[in-house]
Amino acid sequence: MTAAFLRVIPLGGLGEVGKNMTVFEIGDDRIVVDAGLAFPRDEHLGVDLVLPDFGYLRDRPGEVRPVVLTHAHEDHVGALPYLMREVQVPEVWATRLTLGLVKSKLDEHGLLRAAELREIDPEGDPLQLGPFRLEFVRMAHSIPDAVALVIETSAGRISTPSATSM
Repeated sequence: MTAAFLRVIPLGGLGEVGKNMTVFEIGDDRIVVDAGLAFPRDEHLGVDLVLPDFGYLRDRPGEVRPVVLTHAHEDHVGALPYLMREVQVPEVWATRLTLGLVKSKLDEHGLLRAAELREIDPEGDPLQLGPFRLEFVRMAHSIPDAVALVIETSAGRISTPSATSM
């Protein structure tokens, strides 16, 4: 069996604080891990929020399978409503606390029913989403209910950053 070509596309959060968002893609199948924002610095006069560039997802055919959120800090979930306005997102997966906080954020933006919100059970079986098999690993972090991901594909296994870099 030939291994599929896996693309890892960071849309934010790489070499910067905030805007954590990474696309994992095999063919036309893609998942997004986190959808975070950054807060403006002093030199950003008049700017309220700094968002990742959603152009890569917006300009690609097909839909995002799910958005998977690792924890509820704004630099990991704050851009979700803005992403959902630009890209079709059928499902959002997160732990119970993260989902609870995200629900109120989506409700505030009028998007509560725009995607199916699904709860991750880190003690449960791995989740199979197309060519991606996701395993959730509980992590100690400054907010409860944080997880790291182990993503297994035919191209290999990847893990998301540890809680120390979240």
